[in-house]
Amino acid sequence: MDFGSPQVLTASLSTLAKTTKGSDILRIAAEIRALKATGRPLCNLTIGDFDSAQFSIPEPWRAGIGQALAAGRTNYPPPDGVLALRQAVCHLYARELGLDYPVESVVVASGARPLLYGVYRCLLDPGDVVIYPVPSWNNGYYAQLVGARAVELAAGRSENFFPLPEALDEHLGVARLVALNSPLNPTGTVISPDVLAALCERVVSENERRQRKGQKSLWLCYDQVYWQLTFGAARHVTPTALVPEVARYTVMVDAASKSYAATGLRVGWAVMPPVLAERMANILGHVGAWAPHAEQVALASFLADEGAQARYRDGMVAAVRQRLDGLANGFHALQAQGLPVEVIDPQGAIYLSVRIGKAGASNESIRKSLLEEAGFAVVPFQAFGQRGDTGWFRLSVGAVSVAEIAAAFPRLRELLVSWRGQEPPP
Repeated sequence: MDFGSPQVLTASLSTLAKTTKGSDILRIAAEIRALKATGRPLCNLTIGDFDSAQFSIPEPWRAGIGQALAAGRTNYPPPDGVLALRQAVCHLYARELGLDYPVESVVVASGARPLLYGVYRCLLDPGDVVIYPVPSWNNGYYAQLVGARAVELAAGRSENFFPLPEALDEHLGVARLVALNSPLNPTGTVISPDVLAALCERVVSENERRQRKGQKSLWLCYDQVYWQLTFGAARHVTPTALVPEVARYTVMVDAASKSYAATGLRVGWAVMPPVLAERMANILGHVGAWAPHAEQVALASFLADEGAQARYRDGMVAAVRQRLDGLANGFHALQAQGLPVEVIDPQGAIYLSVRIGKAGASNESIRKSLLEEAGFAVVPFQAFGQRGDTGWFRLSVGAVSVAEIAAAFPRLRELLVSWRGQEPPP
């Protein structure tokens, strides 16, 4: 079939279609598939997903989906989600997080992505300002999709990769949205209660000022999709528990994707003021971003079973922690040998932050060397908006076994030893 000249066809596309980039992570994934096809040993720490051979979804949910399909739950679900699931989310948050949301606050969609897009679409007009830290996941793309003006706040190791509250001060007066995520993708770090509380207090104070002047509100989007996966001394906190007054300006986004190793089942939810929930359901309904009916019905039953949920979460946390600890311990051993690495101990999510140094080398050249010479596949923080070659990489453990991690370190050590004398100064 002849489609004519690609250049001519491209010229006829919208500006958005011509300028929106694809995912850097998916580009890296294509390289990994090619390397795997050669049969060489590979430790794939790139994709923020789960291999079902390593992590399975909760068995009660799996069985419940089959039962729901057999019962004919194959039609359209309600646009804001099945009532039983929305109620189960309210009960889950009351039981686990101490939050009292009405069912009218809950919107269910096909994973967290449509909900995050819905936040941007509902709250931002073209030219409006959104503030978010870098590195972080996908905020730049969502800003581009709605024509918002992005204000990126660089956050580094010393801040645990979260912006200090005072870093927002010069921008709050013009912003319409602050976007945060904890535990954070890509770093796996968890925001401290003091930092989050100070950020929320600023949002409340700014809105009090705006109300006196009749101006539009400043909103907070809090992505907590990894909240059930925290480790050690790290504890998840929520804006509305720390500063209840911020609830009227806050959307919290969540999903079953990560906590239950169910990225392909596409069930997510968000809680927010009911007046916003109604409008978000309207917008997402026009693009058909509903979670599958049977999955919603079955998940409602699973979330309502406190014992089954606790048992699954305990096993999930232990399995993720075992892999993260294996990586962290391996990098600590390399660092003790004087090799040019730095690692942040596990705090949350399925990610570990590691810094790998080589004099004069870009993150991309280090990444390629790790992949091609050591079969060690990682993602540089540039894929998450960070500027400059800092040497920081995201390592994701959802698709690897403990044995694969252990087997990778001799190869990695051999490569790093060959770099001796090439690491950058401290």
